[in-house]
Amino acid sequence: MLVVFLLCGLLYILFFASLSFITRHGAEAKVPLVINRDVRMAVSELERLGFEVDVDSAYDPAHKAYTVLSQIPEVNSVVKTGRTIFITVNKAEPPLTPMPNLQNLSFRSAEMILKSNNLILGDTTYRPDIAKGAILEQLYKGQPIRPGTMLPQGSRIDLVIGDGLSSVQMNIPDVVGLTYNEANAMLSGSGLTITALWEGEITDSANAVIYSQTPTALNELGAPNRIKQGDLVDIRIKQNPTPDELERNKTPQSGVTTEEEEQTKGTNENQDYQ
Repeated sequence: MLVVFLLCGLLYILFFASLSFITRHGAEAKVPLVINRDVRMAVSELERLGFEVDVDSAYDPAHKAYTVLSQIPEVNSVVKTGRTIFITVNKAEPPLTPMPNLQNLSFRSAEMILKSNNLILGDTTYRPDIAKGAILEQLYKGQPIRPGTMLPQGSRIDLVIGDGLSSVQMNIPDVVGLTYNEANAMLSGSGLTITALWEGEITDSANAVIYSQTPTALNELGAPNRIKQGDLVDIRIKQNPTPDELERNKTPQSGVTTEEEEQTKGTNENQDYQ
């Protein structure tokens, strides 16, 4: 019995004497700052301090590839050596994300949606338009980009925003007889908004011809019509309108008849009566 008690006492003393070694009591270190550092340098420093390292990845367009984006535990946390430090590293190749539909949204909403999709807001330009403050166009590398198109995260998206109707008035451009591309360039360059109606079979939209516009360039008296920048111009387009259609739609038909027209009309009526 005495031997048993001695052995139990010895084991008890050995257990508590080795407890601090087993739990590494007193073997502590501060977690260094490795955010924004190259992943190889960060891992090397953490391992030198006795930490295990677990690496995950994400993508942030604002940081360089292979740099540390975040760490757990946070910097200057006092932990035991041998603990695992979790770091997140920026990917070299950005993942793809679908282009959202920003048209007709407010600027603030568009900015939030771009950020949530890891896209960067590029240049913003304003164009006279009745929809003040709304997104009129979304552009990628200077070209319109359709919603749903896959883009690398971090891509820059430029926005064209409505600036309301301008107080500046101008003569309405005459686009009857021009091709669609020519008319679009002229009206857009004048700060006007286009609504297009395509009629008949269209085989070449770029070279289809404008055969009618509303408002017209000239009024019934032949004087120029005036319009504000940002206002709407409706255009009607055919592939091959006839010369009569083009001439007839250049100027609205006046309801006022001249003296010569009255005489001609009277002569024709007399001939019909006879």
